[in-house]
Amino acid sequence: MPNAKRRSAGLLLYRLKEKGLELFLVHPGGPFWQGKEEGAWSVPKGEPEDGEEPLAAAKREFREETGSPVEGPFIELTPIVQKGGKTVHAWAVAGNIDAETITCNTFKAEWPPKSGRWQSFPEVDKAAWFSIAEARKKINPAQVAFIEELVTKLDAKKETPGSEQSVA
Repeated sequence: MPNAKRRSAGLLLYRLKEKGLELFLVHPGGPFWQGKEEGAWSVPKGEPEDGEEPLAAAKREFREETGSPVEGPFIELTPIVQKGGKTVHAWAVAGNIDAETITCNTFKAEWPPKSGRWQSFPEVDKAAWFSIAEARKKINPAQVAFIEELVTKLDAKKETPGSEQSVA
């Protein structure tokens, strides 16, 4: 399948704390990502199964990568195209999760490459909550657009009378 056809769907979980907005990101597991920090983190995401709607895929992938289900309401964000051509659809959702206790699926990969030795690795090796400034540095550069759009949408909600409760 050509890269232009590749797509994934994910959720940008956020919470409002006294010190401001915090964003939940995950770090991909496996030897390729080991030791990589800036630009390596992501929203929990994955590829939709055949016939699966992107939002349903995003919720399923969040549960698979964190061990926790998430409920809406969901704020649809504008899809982005990552390096390599993958289109990522995302939704933001208010919530809370303990980043220290996530559980996730595993995948198998030949490691070291061409060794004939297959090993299992976690899809996600860690998760954390970040301030907006920290998240901008940690997240895949293409996904920064999700953060910017969420901040804009939440700021607009604050300016709408009576909407403060819906943001928290």
